Amino acid sequence: MDSQLLIKSMANGDEGNTDKLHVVMFPWLAFGHIIPFLELSKFIAQKGHKISFISTPKNIDRLPKLPLEFSNSITFVKIPLPKVDGLPENAEATMDITTEEIIYLKKAMDGMEKEVTKFLEKNSPDWIIQDFAQYWLAPISAKLGISRIFYCIINAWFIAFFGSTENMVNTNSGTPPTVEDFLVPPKWIPFETKAAYRRHEARWMVGSSQKNVSGVSDLYRNGVTMTGADATIFRHCYEFEGQWLKLLEDLHNIPMIPSGLMPPMVKNIDDEKNNQSWMSIKEWLDEKPKGSVVYVALGSEVTIGLNDINELALGLELSRSPFFWVLRKPSKSGNTDPIELPEGFEERIKGRGIVWKSWAPQLNILSHDSVGGFLTHCGWSSIIEGLMFGHPLIMLPFLVDQGLNARILEDKGVGVEIPRNEEDGSYTSDSVANSVNLVMVENEGKIIREKAKEMISIFGNKNLHDKYIENLIEFLENHRKVSNQHISN
Repeated sequence: MDSQLLIKSMANGDEGNTDKLHVVMFPWLAFGHIIPFLELSKFIAQKGHKISFISTPKNIDRLPKLPLEFSNSITFVKIPLPKVDGLPENAEATMDITTEEIIYLKKAMDGMEKEVTKFLEKNSPDWIIQDFAQYWLAPISAKLGISRIFYCIINAWFIAFFGSTENMVNTNSGTPPTVEDFLVPPKWIPFETKAAYRRHEARWMVGSSQKNVSGVSDLYRNGVTMTGADATIFRHCYEFEGQWLKLLEDLHNIPMIPSGLMPPMVKNIDDEKNNQSWMSIKEWLDEKPKGSVVYVALGSEVTIGLNDINELALGLELSRSPFFWVLRKPSKSGNTDPIELPEGFEERIKGRGIVWKSWAPQLNILSHDSVGGFLTHCGWSSIIEGLMFGHPLIMLPFLVDQGLNARILEDKGVGVEIPRNEEDGSYTSDSVANSVNLVMVENEGKIIREKAKEMISIFGNKNLHDKYIENLIEFLENHRKVSNQHISN
């Protein structure tokens, strides 16, 4: 059944099973995945359903404290992460390790299978909502009669780029894709698109399609997970590039259920204790003209080299805009070196720019009137947070879906990508400064600023996205215990 029609039929009041559900949530061990899974858990729990949220002890302990309203509905289930050669001691999430060590984290997560199976056997939940990495979970859930959903915390075009599940699964044994395969839009995309990787990004993608020390490739994990799912959830909506959802249904023949964009709520922290950081940030922002500040943040897990940091710093200095740059050192294993900036840089930009080297409240900063642009690594959550406030994007993608995101958003006219060397991904201070100036101050950038403002009506529309969540929860209520059969007409 077409999931858009299915969602419409549910919204029109089709009768379903309204008994309370028990839903198990099991995200990949990265906080960029764990937090969206937790946010979805809250929405489901608010409808009176029970959530069991599985992760490792250290990751659960690092989560923000839940509001009291969820004390009886969301239960955290701590399952230890087995030790694996190559994975640093006490590492339980991607933020604890280098990019090269992530393959060992996947191998360790595979070792959670026995304890997760015991939990499912004992508790018999109605649904398990899982991430891409646990490819071994679907056969276990099917055997136990538990309905299964793959929750892809990013948008639809990333998965669509890799084609059918058969394509993904075959990467483990067939001919792996080459760099050239990633440089153009795939042949199965029936509409015009700029979705393609640069050569320096494509090398990373080729690596993800090759078998690693865990015994399987990342694409194989994705493919097997989708093959075993009764439906797939995407953090996507029909109002923005909705044709990708239809393409995914055609490629995979299971319902593709958009969760909407789940724009986060801005928390008022003006009156909270321990908000000294925000108050000093706010004081600095309050002094700047409306829409003049570039907010710069490349995510909590992107590690960039010293030369790239220097070029970014010098580019911001060369630009004509005030800037607030969050530059935190990732807590990777063995990473004890201080962040090095160009000599004299912080002194020279004093007053016009700030380099903030600890946690910063991103949503509060983006919602401030003085912020007028967002220099971002193009993680999907960051894009949503920028466009919900109508900020034009200055894009500097690094890994996974980020390059595709940048191509599509530039094509939509809501930002520009900083020009880079195709081979090695390097960029110059001039390319940074020119991109910032175009988006922030030049007349040529006026159309970009206007188009980004128009995005508020989609990305910042809470009522629209709440309706997607309601429809998703109705789907869960109406289609429990489909076990070994996919939903069909």
